Amino acid sequence: MELLTVEDLSKNFGGLSVLKNISFTINTGERVGIIGPNGSGKTTLINIMSGVLPSSGGQIYVRGKTATKATPYKFCRLGISRSFQLNTLFLNIPLLDNVLIACKGKQLSWLKMIGPVNERHYLTKAQELLEMVGLWEKRKVLPKALSYGEQRLVEVVLALASEPSLLLLDEPSAGLSTAEVNQILNLLSNLSKDITLFFCAHDMSLLFALASRVVVLHYGQLIAEGTPEEIKANLKVREIYLRGSE
Repeated sequence: MELLTVEDLSKNFGGLSVLKNISFTINTGERVGIIGPNGSGKTTLINIMSGVLPSSGGQIYVRGKTATKATPYKFCRLGISRSFQLNTLFLNIPLLDNVLIACKGKQLSWLKMIGPVNERHYLTKAQELLEMVGLWEKRKVLPKALSYGEQRLVEVVLALASEPSLLLLDEPSAGLSTAEVNQILNLLSNLSKDITLFFCAHDMSLLFALASRVVVLHYGQLIAEGTPEEIKANLKVREIYLRGSE
């Protein structure tokens, strides 16, 4: 079943064309990876797919309904959540409060978030999420005191807190050690199949271990799409991107 479709999506920054007529579909339950050299438009694409940036042309459909002009909040309400390449945590409030705020973020009324966030339902959910990444014992710690790898895990936890049907991840393993990359890979590999995943990564071992399908961007254009095996064998992709990465 089609979950999200981008159709002839384009993005210009002044006279600079960053994305050019990108079209593809993400189906429910898929694990789709996106690769491409720096500057190929990967982060821009994720920003548009989550409402952070408006597109310059084309359409976005969620479950067949147009969402081209949706704001980040509306995308969240549609079941689409994302993490960022750079950590966006509240560094000076306890880790548990970070997660509780994220758990409440999908409520119908923003005003309800102003009050206390210690209701049992949300506390239970926050505990489940933090236990999933082995950080429940650090729930009272300020995020700025966590290691960088732990902060990256929390980024994914915050994205999962809204119970998304589609999770968008921008370089979840950026800057991590091999052991920390394995933690991220283990977390994402064990996600419920009810959660569809779309992610970009420069770490080829993580990407090919996780993705069931890969799309390739080059100079803002989609140049290839297929299974990991098909992408590895694609001569154009090998020439442009995979040379030296294996």
